[in-house]
Amino acid sequence: MINKANVTNASIESAGLPKDYKQAIAEYIWNGFDAKASSVRIHFKANKLGYLDQITIEDNGEGIPYETLHASFGNFLDSLKKRTFQRSSYTKGKKGKGRFSFSLFATRATWRTVYRHDNKLLAYQVMMERDRKDEYEDTAKKISKKNSTGTSVTLAGIFGITASSLTHQTFFDYLAAEFGWFLFLNKDNGYTLSLQEKPLDYSHLILEKDMVQWSISGRAGNTYTFKVTYLRWSDHIGDKYYYYYLNSDKIEVAKDLTSYNNNAIDFHHSVYVESSFFDAFDQGTVDDGIHDNLFSQLSHHLIFKKLNTELKQLLHRKQKKYIKERAADEHLLTIEKNGSLPHFSNNRYDQERKKDLLLVVKELYCVQPKILKGLKQEQEKTFIGFLNLLLDTDERENILTIVEQVTRLSTTEREELCLVLKKTNFSRIVETIKLIENRFKVIELLRTLVFDLKRFTTERDHIQRVIEENYWLFGEQYHLASADKHFEYLLSAYLFIIDGIETKQRINYHWKRRPDIFLCRKNTVPDRVDNEYQLEENIMVELKRPTVTLGKEQLRQVDDYLDLLMKEDQFNSQTRTWKFYLVSNKIDAYMEKQYAAFKDKGKKFLVHQSGRYEIFALTWDDLFRTFEIKHNYLLDKLEFDKNAIQEELQLKNITLDRSSSDKVASQTMTI
Repeated sequence: MINKANVTNASIESAGLPKDYKQAIAEYIWNGFDAKASSVRIHFKANKLGYLDQITIEDNGEGIPYETLHASFGNFLDSLKKRTFQRSSYTKGKKGKGRFSFSLFATRATWRTVYRHDNKLLAYQVMMERDRKDEYEDTAKKISKKNSTGTSVTLAGIFGITASSLTHQTFFDYLAAEFGWFLFLNKDNGYTLSLQEKPLDYSHLILEKDMVQWSISGRAGNTYTFKVTYLRWSDHIGDKYYYYYLNSDKIEVAKDLTSYNNNAIDFHHSVYVESSFFDAFDQGTVDDGIHDNLFSQLSHHLIFKKLNTELKQLLHRKQKKYIKERAADEHLLTIEKNGSLPHFSNNRYDQERKKDLLLVVKELYCVQPKILKGLKQEQEKTFIGFLNLLLDTDERENILTIVEQVTRLSTTEREELCLVLKKTNFSRIVETIKLIENRFKVIELLRTLVFDLKRFTTERDHIQRVIEENYWLFGEQYHLASADKHFEYLLSAYLFIIDGIETKQRINYHWKRRPDIFLCRKNTVPDRVDNEYQLEENIMVELKRPTVTLGKEQLRQVDDYLDLLMKEDQFNSQTRTWKFYLVSNKIDAYMEKQYAAFKDKGKKFLVHQSGRYEIFALTWDDLFRTFEIKHNYLLDKLEFDKNAIQEELQLKNITLDRSSSDKVASQTMTI
């Protein structure tokens, strides 16, 4: 019998039918599962050239009752499954469009169905043509020879696809992504989907699986056990992400959306909850996430509230774990690939800075992916550059304040981010390394002055200026009392530093000579008699131009300083020690003899000692080598490139002449 549907052929074509053969076949598979099938099988026949003769999708569901045929086939966009009692939240064919999907790649569809009526198994068939989808032809029903219900739809007149379309990995992957969650949900009930008798494997889509069991009690002391299964999929599964609620027969009674359906981090997940707690609630009346039956009954139920809290906490932990172990690292790789990171050199120091930045970016991503996800490249580059600037300062902990103005942080998230910002204390590391790096630069610039530019470098205009700003070369812990000042001004500066006494008192000695550098410090040292006392250490440095060779004349000059100090009453406490340093490029034979004469004192470069007074003579090379030996480990750590200094000088057009000495000396002032 030929029957007319209440719609035209053109209306069906314009109603949004599947645009891909995979989607079309999936519609027929869902129709089978919607009919309570536990097994859906796909068969196809093809010739030797790979051309398809027909495709059959067969299920063991309830069949299509002949008595409702007109309601199911005669109405379009008004499926019977939509209007009648809905047995489960996964019902797909609510719009009634699936039966027309064959027209995408076949000219004819034939349904052969067996259903139960009045305790009898009845059978009939329905046929529909591609060019006449507004009508269908059915045969008379008759007693079936089969012993179970079910439906098969055979698609003939295949065009546009070949056998390889149904055997290609992309087809298997599509089916696994579309039906994997449903098959897993119903795996204990023996649900299968097979192609040419081979069951569909979806296990490769499950990247993480965890099962927990909770016992939750209510006010009356009644306790229910909940078996919870968490899955993380490799790809998008189904239409959305849900908590699925199953009764003790493992039948889904409802589902509820999780809190991570709008995430942009590919956190594909499902959570299945099994318990006898759900036995008391009816299945059905669940439509597109609106749970008028189950959830209206559960909304004020203490046990369900506790369960809901536990489920949210579980999924929150899993999402954070996923972000930290995978999503965040993948995003960091994308950031580097896109060129959004600031430039970092290959030396270890810069790589440590880079590591610190990436750690903070990763933690920000873990706390709230939306902060970084979806930014345009320029926005991302600007934001990360801004973070990098803050991390290099003492303001790094203000990042937390800024983030909290952008997004709401939980107490736990705030504590985690705060810990990351504090635990490295990287700003102090940065400051220390920058200090050391700058000192190496000073050393290299001094080398240039006293070696390469020695013919143009003077004591007062060049070397004096550099050492005055970098007196750490002779002692890290000292204070600069004076530089290139007459002796008559030394006493007031000295007393102010050592004792905090402001005085205009001067040495009563009209001597125009002035030491180049005068350093001093007060230090507490142990004493066997008085337990401890204040020891004052003082250093005077006499710098000579590179062309001067250190000898008896220069030593006599320092002896004059020593005599002057010994005559001054306020400089003669037994708790004051004095060291004098003579520095130039070379020493003569007289100084070599002095080294030998005081060798037994065990002090390098010592050329004279008298009580609390010591005089040392050393070359610039001695000074540089001593510095490098002390800082050798850090030098290697920084991979400091000495040639870079020379390259920097060349870039600044600094040539080897008197003007160059001026420029080099000035450059050290800015380090």
